[in-house]
Amino acid sequence: MFSFLVPLWFVPGVADWVCHRRSKIETTSGTHESLTHALMMGVVGVPITLAMLFEINALVIASAIGAFVVHEGITIWDVAYADGRRDVTPFEQHVHSFLEVLPMTAASALICMRPKQFAALFGRGDEPPSWRLEAKKPPLSPAYVLAVLSSVAAFVALPYGEEFVRCFRVDHTILPHKSTAQDERRSGSRTSGPTAG
Repeated sequence: MFSFLVPLWFVPGVADWVCHRRSKIETTSGTHESLTHALMMGVVGVPITLAMLFEINALVIASAIGAFVVHEGITIWDVAYADGRRDVTPFEQHVHSFLEVLPMTAASALICMRPKQFAALFGRGDEPPSWRLEAKKPPLSPAYVLAVLSSVAAFVALPYGEEFVRCFRVDHTILPHKSTAQDERRSGSRTSGPTAG
């Protein structure tokens, strides 16, 4: 799973970072939006780390499902905030589609690996749900774990860390910026419209 899904995350992740840079996120939506990106990566990182170090059980599967739901909620918040503050191109929207699917794909893979533990979440089957973190047996090789973590650092943490620092240098607050474009649309919708006649 890690050899396929984690590298698959890097390509749209870096592409999304490039889109943010081209739209000058540091002077448009600012540090507030960059923080939402960090939150999304942190949320997805939790079940990936658990699945890499511990046995796949009800707890790990539930964490992956929860991460998908929370990630989706932050994604909606992120795009709603960016709209009207910076140019979110059609290409970036397609990149977001890939990034949104990956947490669900990871959760689905874990469910397929341990279907009885997934059923046990709902009180089904003949196996009780396991809510304990149990070290993976056999554990993944240290070299493999180090390679995954190094890749995440290089292709996720480094570019998005650079983005946050770049934004914070320009915008020293994590508070949201006012959206001029959204305000104009709202005021336009109140003043314009079909005239009776």
